[in-house]
Amino acid sequence: MIEAEIIFAASVAVLAYASVGYPLFLFAASQFRRQPIRSANITPKVSLIIAAHNEEEDIADKIENTLALDYPPDKLEVIVASDSSTDRTDEIVRSFAPRGVVLYRQNERLGKTMAQNSAAVVSSGDIFVFTDATTAYQKDVLRKIVRCFADPEVGCVGGQLLYIDPSQTTVGRGCRSYWGYEKFIKSCESKLGSLIGVSGCLYAVRRCCYTPLSHDMSSDFVIASDIRLKGLRTVYEPDAICTEFTNQRTREEFRMRVRVIEQTMTAMRRYRQVLSVRKHGMFAFQMISHKVLRYAVPALLLLALISNWFLIFDSHFYQATAAFQIAFYLSALGGFVLDKLRSRPGVFGLPYYFVLGNIAIVAAFVKFLRGETHVVWDPMRESSLPARQITKTAMNG
Repeated sequence: MIEAEIIFAASVAVLAYASVGYPLFLFAASQFRRQPIRSANITPKVSLIIAAHNEEEDIADKIENTLALDYPPDKLEVIVASDSSTDRTDEIVRSFAPRGVVLYRQNERLGKTMAQNSAAVVSSGDIFVFTDATTAYQKDVLRKIVRCFADPEVGCVGGQLLYIDPSQTTVGRGCRSYWGYEKFIKSCESKLGSLIGVSGCLYAVRRCCYTPLSHDMSSDFVIASDIRLKGLRTVYEPDAICTEFTNQRTREEFRMRVRVIEQTMTAMRRYRQVLSVRKHGMFAFQMISHKVLRYAVPALLLLALISNWFLIFDSHFYQATAAFQIAFYLSALGGFVLDKLRSRPGVFGLPYYFVLGNIAIVAAFVKFLRGETHVVWDPMRESSLPARQITKTAMNG
């Protein structure tokens, strides 16, 4: 069946490009078409904004970690943006007032992005650095991340997030592998011109080009598009390092990925003008390749499987490709079963995490079509992994 052959070949080709071809293209292109970043050891006034909602277990360690950073104290302003916390978060933050820490409380729960917007308004820094309550910074992180702002073409800088998974969980190992892949892409995209998104745990923005973002947007994704529309770059600074624990439970990882993907889809619809290759060139090409095609992967996988089924009796080649697909999904199922049994899945871990991620895309797309949005967030924590461990890991470099 010629139609099935065309569908199968096209699906596999796009899948191969989205997962392997695009990173290889970025790597090759970044070797010949680099846009250098002019950096210098500067110390502008920094307002470090910590977004928090019910973070009583972690907020003290986070503040101590922040106050211990190697940056001139008179050039650092620390603000905790509490999104209507109902536990002891605000009380703990107020206890740091003698050491210069400012509490901005959002009395109505309006979400992380709105809390960041409001804290930025009451701040005094020339550079905003946004972070989370469970993220630990290495001591030199601020000096490293602000040096890129010596380049007037840079409007936003993203740092490097290192995930920690001391328990070697299935989800944690999958997350670390996936994030290593993402960091490679970020590095190449930055060399070519601009990132299309940053990690919400660590990114910095010039005050003069920061505008309040819509409350239903994921700020760490939207900021790159917003900066692009201002004619500036978002770049990656791998020497500015922070650490955070991975999720350990499948349910928590799934919920997080669905929320992030749905917000990203909503943001791409809102900022769809940056998808115009004619107007935005490489940035639009990166957005389409990195995000649009990535979110099309579940549909492409389904098309490849169905079309292969119609071709299975045509040749040994199609029998082999069908066997490969079935074996892959059975491996993912095996990983799921072993994870439920609290056993390490070994080689089944990556197929399981891959399928989990693509099911999350489908779930997020359904929510997107229904118009559902995630404005507020509920911190997901493992009580067996206290925040002080994160801090100690980061402080030790």
